[in-house]
Amino acid sequence: MEKVKAVVVVAVLAVMMVVSLVSCSKKEETSPTGSIATATPVSTATPVGGGEGKIVFFSYIDGNDEIYVMDANGLNQARLTNNSSYDGNPAWSPDGTKIAFVSNRDGNYEIYVMEANGSNQTRLTNNSAVDETPVWSPDGTKIAFVSNRNGNYEIYVMEANGSNPARLTNNNGATDRAPVWSPDGTKIAFDSDRDGIYDIYVMDANGLNQTRLTNNSSYDGNPAWSPDGTKIAFDSDRNGDNEIYVMDANGLYQTRLTNNGANDMKPVWSPDGTKIAFNSDRDGNWEIYVMDANGNNSARLTNNNAEDWVLRGGWK
Repeated sequence: MEKVKAVVVVAVLAVMMVVSLVSCSKKEETSPTGSIATATPVSTATPVGGGEGKIVFFSYIDGNDEIYVMDANGLNQARLTNNSSYDGNPAWSPDGTKIAFVSNRDGNYEIYVMEANGSNQTRLTNNSAVDETPVWSPDGTKIAFVSNRNGNYEIYVMEANGSNPARLTNNNGATDRAPVWSPDGTKIAFDSDRDGIYDIYVMDANGLNQTRLTNNSSYDGNPAWSPDGTKIAFDSDRNGDNEIYVMDANGLYQTRLTNNGANDMKPVWSPDGTKIAFNSDRDGNWEIYVMDANGNNSARLTNNNAEDWVLRGGWK
């Protein structure tokens, strides 16, 4: 009799185990809404670097340019600014706690800063000229930017609190723009039309030793240092439309990374140097894309019926 009871108990336990396994399996197959998932593939953002990191960008999604943040895989897009004026050109501070940006909310394009969650928006510059495209030094103590306060667009630098602005370039009649710091903080790359057409230049962080890195009859612009300081990505129309290129930091070995009939512009490196985000109109609207640092595996991160833009300093 005891043997019969034991057999029955074992049988009951086996049935309970099967039911539990089936239940767990069904839970794993359900979607976040509770419905049973199907095997039908869906179009989602491609994870970037394991989905780690954040990208700050600006978009016309809500009827005027505002600043947004999203995960590096394109998910969880959230608006940080909300007013009737232009807010754009965002750039992370090196520690990721602040975002510098440009706004004309006070009647003129000035540089502002805010906390990473959008709070405490504070103006850093205050003059009647245009101040734009801020980018932080690697140690977070300074911000380089572009201004026409002396009659033409030049590159300036100021303390991170907006004090002590100083001009780094001085070319009468030319435009110097798109500054970006080298990872060690000793140099700044930028583009300039001082020699008749936009090329990539580099200078010491104090403005000395300005040297041209690219030299051809087509436009080269929007440089971006790789995190290890060995390469500079940029965009060029040397092959008929804007594409993303990369070169060694000394200007050698210029190589095209993208190749399609649309415009690919304004490259931004991932913090680990394995990916490059960029802007493209290849799908009929300006969206943000990402690809491997060698140009492979491009994927769209944003899909809005509005222009989405990421700039240097936009990925942390």
